[in-house]
Amino acid sequence: MQLHELANTFGQDLQRRYGEKVHKLTLHGGFSCPNRDGTIGKGGCTFCNVASFADEQEQFKSIHDQLTDRAGEVQRAKKYLAYFQAYTSTFAEVQVLKNMYEEALKAANIVGLCVGTRPDCVPDAVLDLLKGYVDDSYEVWLELGLQTANDKTLKRINRGHDFACYDAITRKARSLGIKVCTHLIIGLPGDTRDDNRQTLDKVLATGTDGIKLHPLHIVEGSTMAKAWRAGKLDAPEMDEYVDIACELIRLTPPEVVYHRVSATARQPTLLSPLWCEPRWLGLTNVGMALNNSGPQGSLIDQPFKYTAPVLKK
Repeated sequence: MQLHELANTFGQDLQRRYGEKVHKLTLHGGFSCPNRDGTIGKGGCTFCNVASFADEQEQFKSIHDQLTDRAGEVQRAKKYLAYFQAYTSTFAEVQVLKNMYEEALKAANIVGLCVGTRPDCVPDAVLDLLKGYVDDSYEVWLELGLQTANDKTLKRINRGHDFACYDAITRKARSLGIKVCTHLIIGLPGDTRDDNRQTLDKVLATGTDGIKLHPLHIVEGSTMAKAWRAGKLDAPEMDEYVDIACELIRLTPPEVVYHRVSATARQPTLLSPLWCEPRWLGLTNVGMALNNSGPQGSLIDQPFKYTAPVLKK
C-alpha cells in the first residue's frame, strides 16, 4: 500500500473534503525573523542557514505574481492554498499582514492560507486576523515551528522560546477555530528517541490538527555546519530516521493529519544527510516501513482506515 493508504496525509485529507486536488503554493513575503534581528535573539537557530538571509530579502515578486507563477507550475490542481513559508510569516505590523494575506486570498482559486511562524510571534491581533478568514469560510492553517518539546534542546539550538510558549498559543489558536500544524525535527543534538516520543506525547496532549516531521538538515551557513565539519555533530541515517518517524506516526491518532513525513534539500546547501537529496527517498521508505509494521495509530489501537476521496466529475 502507498503512504496515503497508511497515514492520514494532507493531500488526501484535502481531496476528501474538497472533492478535488488542492495544492499548496509556496510564497515569500519578505519577512524577517525575530530570532535574528535582536527582537528575541541574534544569530538565529543553530540549524538555520543564516548566510542566505540577506540575499533572500533583496528582491521578490508581488504575492499575485508569485501565485501566478506557482499555479502555472502545478498540474492536475484547480484549487490552491497560499503558503507563506519563508522565515516568520507573522512578523510584521498587522495591517501589512492583512494586505499581504488578502492579496493572496483574492487570487483566483485560492481556498485558504497556510502561515508558517514561531510560537512566540503570534500576538492576539494576528490571531484575530486569521480568525476573520476562518469566519469567512477560508481554510486557515497556523504552522508552528516547535521542533522539540525538550526545553534543554530548544535552548541548545538557540530557538528562543520554550514548550510552554507553544502550548499556550496552540490552545488559543485552536479555541478560535484556527487549525494548527506542528513542525517537529528528528535528529536534533541532545534529543534522544525517548525525547522524540515525549515530544509527540506533549504535542498530542496540547492538541494539534496536523504534524510535519522533518529529519535534521545540516546546511551551509548554519552554526551546525561548523560543528559538523569539526566532527562534533552528525545528522540521522535514513534507517534511524525512518524507524523513529514510523513509530511516531503509529503513536498518532488517525484524526491528526500528517502534512509531511520527511523533507528534501539539495547540495551545495545541504551538507548532511545526503539521503535527503532524492525527492522521494525518505517518503517512500517511511511508507514501506508503515506497510511492514502497521498504519498510523496502530500502536494505540486506533489504526487509520483509508477511505478513498469522492472526487467531483
